[in-house]
Amino acid sequence: MIVTPLVGKQVDSYRLADARLNIWDGSVRSSKTIVSLLKWMEFVRQAPPGPLLMVGKTERTLRRNIIDVLVEMLGDKRCHLVAGTGELFLLGRKVYIVGANDERAQEKIRGLSLVGAYCDEVSTLPESFFVMLLTRLSIAGARLVGTTNPDGPQHWLKANYLDRARLWLDYDGQLHRETDDTLNLARFSFQLKDNPNLSAEYVADVSSEFTGLWHKRLILGQWVLAEGVIYESWDPARHVVQELPAITQWLCIALDYGTTNPFHALAIGLGTDQRLYVGHEWRWDSKKQRGSLTDAEYSERLRAWEAGLGITPSYRIVDPSAASFRVQLHRDGWNSTLADNEVVDGIRDVASLFATGRLLVHAGCKELIKEIPGYAWDPDASEKGEDKPLKVNDHGCDALRYGIRTTRNVWHGRLAPPNKAA
Repeated sequence: MIVTPLVGKQVDSYRLADARLNIWDGSVRSSKTIVSLLKWMEFVRQAPPGPLLMVGKTERTLRRNIIDVLVEMLGDKRCHLVAGTGELFLLGRKVYIVGANDERAQEKIRGLSLVGAYCDEVSTLPESFFVMLLTRLSIAGARLVGTTNPDGPQHWLKANYLDRARLWLDYDGQLHRETDDTLNLARFSFQLKDNPNLSAEYVADVSSEFTGLWHKRLILGQWVLAEGVIYESWDPARHVVQELPAITQWLCIALDYGTTNPFHALAIGLGTDQRLYVGHEWRWDSKKQRGSLTDAEYSERLRAWEAGLGITPSYRIVDPSAASFRVQLHRDGWNSTLADNEVVDGIRDVASLFATGRLLVHAGCKELIKEIPGYAWDPDASEKGEDKPLKVNDHGCDALRYGIRTTRNVWHGRLAPPNKAA
């Protein structure tokens, strides 16, 4: 990888990042990751003796977002991950690798004394883990380097840390120094304009991929509330089709399992026009139909529905709460895949596809079409700094995000460009 010379705010943030805590926040692709990694490498070379740590939401995302970038920058001789050990050798130093996906993650670092830590996407880490991490940075000269995209304005990272920064380089490049109720923290806020290496075409494309909440956060870098309807770009006139094109691959049947709540299954395929289509749905609502079904009865009817469609999906995706149903499917000769239930990530994927016209729904999926306009953010959760949808009439929408998110590696890179699909 060729790293172009730093310019403007990139240079300023690199030069000023000498606090105990140094965090780059702001929009996607704004160069905050590259600048933070250059600063982290400088620290690793110069740090006092002691253990080093790199953290991501999961080890896999940390490898994809950060470690693979370091290997590309340095070569595998100067940056080498030892598979299965949780250890990275970076510039001659051993660095422990940790995924922090839930509250239990703090146990992974309990008892450590650290001289440095790098955190990818800090806002996605549990607060309890971050608090524990700060207590572990106990060796003289210890430093934390991290990045994050914005979340809600009440998020713990913003309210308890970023808003108390002693030094803040804001979105306009203005430097603020505070003295009252501050932490030894330097904050650097970035937008797309701070990365001069982006082409105008790319900026236009990535800006068009997000609307509403996601545009404000991921493009403008704003910490704003999740409020109102979730899929703001949804327009039946634009997104509902009467006929399906030829489908080159039925990616999945994705389902949201319910007994007292509705059971909702969707068939999602990739069309010859390089768009995704929700082509068919099957739903059982015990309150409106003839009572609840057993797992065996659900399995029988679901398999009959698939057979009637005459399709062979690449995956059959089942929501994580349906453990008993997955066992029943296996007994009946169906292999199933556990859904990726990262709620916000799944919603963001679906929202981006709707915004760019690359996800359409067949008119026969009447229940899903009814649900989408009412799929809304929970205002009580937003006030607490959390992004959660209201758990009301969301079964088809849950199945949709399960299917889209879990098959992302299959359809990503195979869709029409945003500016041609919309």
